[in-house]
Amino acid sequence: MASSKGGVATSTAAAARASDMEKMSVEQLKGIKEQTDLEVNLLHDSLNNIKTATGRLEVAATSLKDLSLRPQGKKMLVPLTASLYVPGTLDDADRVLVDIGTGYFVEKTMNEGQDYCESKINLLKCNFDQLIEVATKKRTVADEAGAILQAKLRQLAPTD
Repeated sequence: MASSKGGVATSTAAAARASDMEKMSVEQLKGIKEQTDLEVNLLHDSLNNIKTATGRLEVAATSLKDLSLRPQGKKMLVPLTASLYVPGTLDDADRVLVDIGTGYFVEKTMNEGQDYCESKINLLKCNFDQLIEVATKKRTVADEAGAILQAKLRQLAPTD
């Protein structure tokens, strides 16, 4: 029952917004349409960035899990960059360096490192869900403005 109330409130707000848009000039509608399209594109870029960051953190969490299973003294390749690896030996699998951003690293235990990755993944997924909602609402506004703009332009066009 609560969801139907939310649906009624949303549809009422959309109707009020559409009513307000119908009172606007063609230039104002064009401005609103362009602005909301720009905002939707920026939100989609942010969504893609969040997907990329989430993927990297998931890879890091998997790597930490794999690293915790390796015995001390195990020979391995250590990544210095995305394409440069050097040979190394695992000294202490219970201590890891965690990149916390802007070039800063913090030493943590393996469990703390895994918890850090999981908390960041959860935060990014929550932000992703919130951005999806905002982008959907912005897209709806842009579509409404576009439809009203098209209707006004048809009214202004001379009929042959």
